[in-house]
Amino acid sequence: MKGYIFITVLAFTFVQRYTASLEVKGPTEPILEGQDVTLECVNTESELNMSTVHFERFSKYMKRWYRLESDQAYFYRRCFLYDVDVRREEGRLLVYIASIQSWSEGPYRCVTEDSSAADNSSQPLTIPIHYMREVAVHRAGLGYLTRYFNSVQDLKVRLGDHVELECSTSASEAPEYFWAKEGEDWLLPSNKLKLEKVREQDGGRFTCSAQSPTVRSLMKKRTISITVLPEDAAWYETTTGRIVLMVSGAGLVLLVVVISMTTYLCRRARQRKSKGPIDDHSQKKPIYRASVESLPSTASDKQPLV
Repeated sequence: MKGYIFITVLAFTFVQRYTASLEVKGPTEPILEGQDVTLECVNTESELNMSTVHFERFSKYMKRWYRLESDQAYFYRRCFLYDVDVRREEGRLLVYIASIQSWSEGPYRCVTEDSSAADNSSQPLTIPIHYMREVAVHRAGLGYLTRYFNSVQDLKVRLGDHVELECSTSASEAPEYFWAKEGEDWLLPSNKLKLEKVREQDGGRFTCSAQSPTVRSLMKKRTISITVLPEDAAWYETTTGRIVLMVSGAGLVLLVVVISMTTYLCRRARQRKSKGPIDDHSQKKPIYRASVESLPSTASDKQPLV
């Protein structure tokens, strides 16, 4: 019985020693884009030599795992791993990511080169990175080209016009939008602001705020000024009128360039057709009075030259 217990304990010790249990430990709090992040590969259940363990990161574009090492070639690190720094400090394996960006979220894993280990890799770890781009404000219901020109700080409309503004951004998760007007205490929980039949008192500075629903400190704002013009104001004084002028001017310039290039190419083609065959002067020979060389001729005149 004692021998059986001894064999069991010995087998358990052997399995525990040669069964690697690797784990990637990362930050426990939410990570904002631009923060510094440190990952550590730890072995929780066995006495594994950490010098045989390395980090890997999965490339979503190449569809494969890449090894992260500090002694890799400069070109390889510059193209694929320029944002990570692998460190080995006192038997610890660390990955330091300075100013982390959304494309550096991973996943990451640590892998051992020990062939005797039953499980030679850890579970992949993806870093949840929270980010939000700058907020853009434009007139709602417009095309992409007009929307690009209409993303301005100052919006000029005529009295009685209908105004609908929309703000948008790109973020790690759908943000919450709020509209507010400077000098007033109302708050509109929407990404669209509608003003029916604009009055003179509707002018002012409006701010659209986008806030992350989980990380409340992550917020972006954009302020736009609305100026109400008289009802009889010229159409080109409004923001929409100026956009029409800009687009029309750009189209006119492009049309002039196309017509000019077409005319130039047509003239070049006509000049080439109007020219005769190239006269090869090298085939002509001068006639000398004392020359004995005969000249090729197709004429019927048999009179010799004097």
